[in-house]
Amino acid sequence: MNRRHFTALALAATTVRAADAPKKLRAVIIGHTGRGDYGHGMDIVFAHRSDVEVLAVADPDEAGRANAMKSSGAPRGYADYHEMLAKEKPDIVSIGPRWNNQHFAMTKAALEAGAHVYSEKPFVRCAADSDVLLALAKQKGLKIGVAHQMRSTPNILLLKQKLDDKSLIGDLCEMRGVGKQDHRAGAEDMTVLACHLYGLMQFFAGDPQWCFARIETKEGKPITLADKRGALKEDLGGMAGERVHATFGFANSVVGTFISRAELRDQAGPYGMTLVGSKGTVRILANIQPKILVLQRQGTNDTWVNWADDPSAHLLDPAKGDQAHVGNQITIDDLLAAIRENREPHSSGASAAIGNEMVQACFASALAQQRLKLPLEKRTHPFDG
Repeated sequence: MNRRHFTALALAATTVRAADAPKKLRAVIIGHTGRGDYGHGMDIVFAHRSDVEVLAVADPDEAGRANAMKSSGAPRGYADYHEMLAKEKPDIVSIGPRWNNQHFAMTKAALEAGAHVYSEKPFVRCAADSDVLLALAKQKGLKIGVAHQMRSTPNILLLKQKLDDKSLIGDLCEMRGVGKQDHRAGAEDMTVLACHLYGLMQFFAGDPQWCFARIETKEGKPITLADKRGALKEDLGGMAGERVHATFGFANSVVGTFISRAELRDQAGPYGMTLVGSKGTVRILANIQPKILVLQRQGTNDTWVNWADDPSAHLLDPAKGDQAHVGNQITIDDLLAAIRENREPHSSGASAAIGNEMVQACFASALAQQRLKLPLEKRTHPFDG
């Protein structure tokens, strides 16, 4: 082989490798310092990734914008995210604010610009908003991922497999969710954190079929529209009640419950979910990287032991980053794979929409004092309609 032929073959091989390499997606970040900021590390979800190029950050606050540019490595900053979307023409957008009062407008603008979305939770405020966004994403062939990181972690994915094949706890019968029940106990605890647990319920048991909820004030009075208030610090829309007890029905006679009441924090906690099956029980200690325990019975003694059924279920090394960052990287990995493979991500906009609708259904059921069928007929939130 002469030098000319060797050079030609080497060039051809390089061209093939370049063609086979995944496209580096062009990303931008939308935040709003003082109005939800950048949530749980949503400014750095694309930083230092070989498959994503960070182009710019938008934040109307000059100091916040400068800080986000530094943390994300973005070379450009904008005060107006609409201008950024028009000029940068990104492939994917991180919707950062922790408060969901702007999520709908930001996500809609990103989708209309032709970009995939990764959004902080809670996703949106009501089912009507998610209906619009999911329809728009479907129309444009775009993916929406939401920062419900637990749905993408290796141990939760393996647990889902074990529930489906009934090899761990037999037939799933009941799911018992518990909020953090801290100073936000009740409506705010449910709005901020139950969306994670409701999303897991849907993941494990399928779409909910009905909801019946009892929500009361701290004085024990059933909530009414006159009790409407906001969250303590965050702009999360209208809500009411300091005591929540919700029940959901799923297929195959599976029942899910959620409670949040400050008096029960030490007795009913910790934050997470217990799955009761016909042959066993599993507890999920909720965090961005959840811990899973299995109830083992030896004689009259019940002991919760770490579940290590498979090495792939082990948690990632915390030394690789803080919990939020590691959780986001797991979820982003899956979202980018879903984009390449044209499938729904594990932590999808569709699944987040169901979790949000379950929260909305609790308020609607409590106000009506009756069981409501899901999906909800009234798509606007009862406190914001």
